[in-house]
Amino acid sequence: MESIIKHLMEITGHRDHDLLNISVISALSELTNASRARVLDMVHVGGRAFVKAQITIAEGKLEASEEHLEHLIPEIPIEQLPKLVAGLAQHSSVIEDIDDKGNRTIWLPIWMNDKVNVCLEIYNPAAYTENTKEVMSGILVVYRNFQNLLDYSERDSLTGLLNRKTFDDNFSKIIRTGLQKQLHDNATQVEVERRDSNSEKQHWLAVLDIDHFKRVNDQFGHLYGDEVLILVANLMRSSFRPSDKLFRFGGEEFVILLRSTNKEDAHMIFERFRENVARYPFPQVGTVTISIGFAHIDPFEPAVGTIGRADQALYYAKSNGRNRVCQYEDLVQSGALHIEHSQDSVEFF
Repeated sequence: MESIIKHLMEITGHRDHDLLNISVISALSELTNASRARVLDMVHVGGRAFVKAQITIAEGKLEASEEHLEHLIPEIPIEQLPKLVAGLAQHSSVIEDIDDKGNRTIWLPIWMNDKVNVCLEIYNPAAYTENTKEVMSGILVVYRNFQNLLDYSERDSLTGLLNRKTFDDNFSKIIRTGLQKQLHDNATQVEVERRDSNSEKQHWLAVLDIDHFKRVNDQFGHLYGDEVLILVANLMRSSFRPSDKLFRFGGEEFVILLRSTNKEDAHMIFERFRENVARYPFPQVGTVTISIGFAHIDPFEPAVGTIGRADQALYYAKSNGRNRVCQYEDLVQSGALHIEHSQDSVEFF
């Protein structure tokens, strides 16, 4: 009982999703004395569902996936786990499977508004009595409630995207990832290409703005304006990967943190999203377009500097026809944007 209370105190003391996941899977691993326990992300790509290990505890050792090595962690098509698929279809909260060798797997999907983005997996539990089930159920209720509280505090109430106050923490994680990648590459003596090389995978920050949004509010009213914001947010969720971070900064301005891709692919991803919005038939309003400016994230530069560069690219897009995607470094290289260094500041023209 003392151990359970300790775990509950630890779970309820976190204000971070990753730390919360580590706490709950540690508690379940200790409670069941499982040979392995994992936190699985449920990833949807191109209409297909996959599971991917985010956190693993095996033989008492914790392994949390480093973001710069995420591409090395395999995604498993969910159809390879038919018992899990069947349990999810029945909206089960506890799903069990025993293979031919007698190994037992227990899946605990975390249902949020009839969707599962995270599933806890317990493999070969040594202790699994009715009392254990009740305690596990109680831990999951606490876990789910705190997930909901974190989501409520971190998300924009209208669109459901991450809000402005969560940006700094997410940007800091991106910075840490970039520095860790450099250290990892140096430690393994991997040849690192020049920072501005098109073939190098980097992280990117984009600022996007809905074109002529004031006209939408003035002509159709704020209810239709709000609907446009919600639909644009929905298009963002369907156009980007689960690992990318999507924010509403306020009004019609949104920010995207795009993870681990090269410049050409980043431009293609943002361009595809721009086209998706332009083609979408917005009820009553009709056609809506967006402008996007983006810049690469330098791990040695503060967030305000990166946002400033992306904003300059956005301003250029808005001033030169709208409904387009502009990349800051390309604009500077082409001479469309000029940087003048003064003694105490940097001015953009």
